[in-house]
Amino acid sequence: MTKDRTYNILVVDDEIDICQILQYNLEKEGYSVAVATSAEEALQNNIPNFNLLLLDVMMDGMSGFELASALKNNEKTSDIPIIFLTAKDSEQDILHGFGLGADDYISKPFRILELLARVKVVLTRSEHREKQEKDTLQYEGIVLNTSQKKVYVDGKDVPFTRTEFELLALLLSVRGRVLSRQELIDRIWPNDTTVMDRTVDVNILRIRKKIEPYSSCIATKMGYGYYFKG
Repeated sequence: MTKDRTYNILVVDDEIDICQILQYNLEKEGYSVAVATSAEEALQNNIPNFNLLLLDVMMDGMSGFELASALKNNEKTSDIPIIFLTAKDSEQDILHGFGLGADDYISKPFRILELLARVKVVLTRSEHREKQEKDTLQYEGIVLNTSQKKVYVDGKDVPFTRTEFELLALLLSVRGRVLSRQELIDRIWPNDTTVMDRTVDVNILRIRKKIEPYSSCIATKMGYGYYFKG
């Protein structure tokens, strides 16, 4: 995990003493912690601001399972990691929890050091996933790793020149928007380089060949320029 980053954790449990124990120990580790004693109270918080949810299952009103299901079906909260913390520890309950998208499932009574270790693992995994998503541009079988400057087509590593990579990355990042040849030249080539429109066309042709069978995704708008459709 990033040392200088503050992680926000929401603890949801109808047992106040458990909320207090978790809040105390998590804050000792440097986390920012909010607590709620019901799913309904939890939903009054701005859930997308949290990096992790610790959910009890058996609560009055909406259960932890129901809360998790609602959050995982909401685009704004679907990626937030969830750890269930509950006395419901049958194999069926555990499988149900993971089936809802939980990242971990801890049975009560829990050992605080083990819980803290699992919290760290889940947050580290989530941060790594966020970084991968930030470094990736993708459309169907075309995947660009912007940090490693690599292009994969249907899983195959395809060699690209710097110019080809930057052109494809630009078109893919503004998918659907038509970019004129001059705009592509201004944004891809150095200012002190003289580039003809034909140079853009040649590079686009090479890219189309390299991304087969997705060549048609780079379309020409006659009289305007190029765009990535799809």
